[in-house]
Amino acid sequence: MSMADSTVDAVIVGGGFYGAAIAIYLAKQRGLKHIVLVERESALLTRASYNNQARVHNGYHYPRSFTTAYRSRINLPRFVHDWPEAVKQDFTKLYAIARRNSKVTPKQFVRFCKEIGAKIEPADQSLRQLFESHLIEEVFVVEEYAFDSNKLASWAETELKACDVEVRFDTRVTAISKGDKSLRVAVREKGGSEAEVLTRYAFNCTYSGLNQFGGDFPGTTTHLKQEITEMALMQAPPALKTLGITVMDGPFFSMMPFPARGLHTLSHVRYTPHMHWNDQRGIDPYQKLNDYERATRVDRMVRDVGRYLPAVLDAKYVDSLFEVKTVLVKNEGDDGRPILFEKHAELPGCYSILGGKIDNIYDALEKLDGETFNDI
Repeated sequence: MSMADSTVDAVIVGGGFYGAAIAIYLAKQRGLKHIVLVERESALLTRASYNNQARVHNGYHYPRSFTTAYRSRINLPRFVHDWPEAVKQDFTKLYAIARRNSKVTPKQFVRFCKEIGAKIEPADQSLRQLFESHLIEEVFVVEEYAFDSNKLASWAETELKACDVEVRFDTRVTAISKGDKSLRVAVREKGGSEAEVLTRYAFNCTYSGLNQFGGDFPGTTTHLKQEITEMALMQAPPALKTLGITVMDGPFFSMMPFPARGLHTLSHVRYTPHMHWNDQRGIDPYQKLNDYERATRVDRMVRDVGRYLPAVLDAKYVDSLFEVKTVLVKNEGDDGRPILFEKHAELPGCYSILGGKIDNIYDALEKLDGETFNDI
């Protein structure tokens, strides 16, 4: 189908995990026939879906946001069931509680895990001795996994093809406007001319780019904050190779398997966020990332983490993943990661959807289950 003045049932903006999963859902579950997915990169799942910690959450991360934690606990088994090939389970996951400056005590953490129904048990001595006991009060073994974004991208590619979704790479949506009986979506191919697609529905799944459209697009009513973040990719030493480790909940850091590269990510609450700004139209987050110098802070991460977990000093730095991370301003205080799901009243048929974690996809799909979609 030509992009020029074509009429379709739905346009999905963004070919990350959410955009792909929503396109597949609309085709398979809701019977929409002509769906176009527009992605500015040259492949699926190459941006925020790839450049992150690759953690399939089970709630442990969110002791100050019960709703986020509980939803993760409910969603994890579903995610493992739906994408078994993409989930790495063959590692031991540890959560350790710092003695000082932690916002949660070991007792509170155990109580919280019981409240959400998440498995937790004290770690044995061989695992506890990896940590400096004067800085770490307690170590727990929990149940949490990692995902391989390359395998999720393969799944998306196969399913989109099977559903006859038209995928347009190297293409941007520049504006969304109101037409007579449909939405007018302006698209521009890289180095090409602009064309228009008429559609009944438009799903804005661009994550960091949610507010970067012209036309009648009103922007999200939910305030967003953008951060440029760095995930350091490390070759773990033998003592840490089969482990995923998170230290809570003040001096917060994680070392998690990153299946797509066979390495571990190292992230640190102080050094992973490099800069931040309040999201608004006209400040292109992708341009800000392109212009950023990307000087690694891995030395500072390793130095601080090494105080708590000495074996990390033997890890070898390989690379850094820099990306724009988008968070809802209202959840900065409790670290909650609810979805953003907005229907734009000024643009009937236009939705903006953002999830802070991969397993939030089920929350987004549940919202869509409640929507009525009529054919054009």
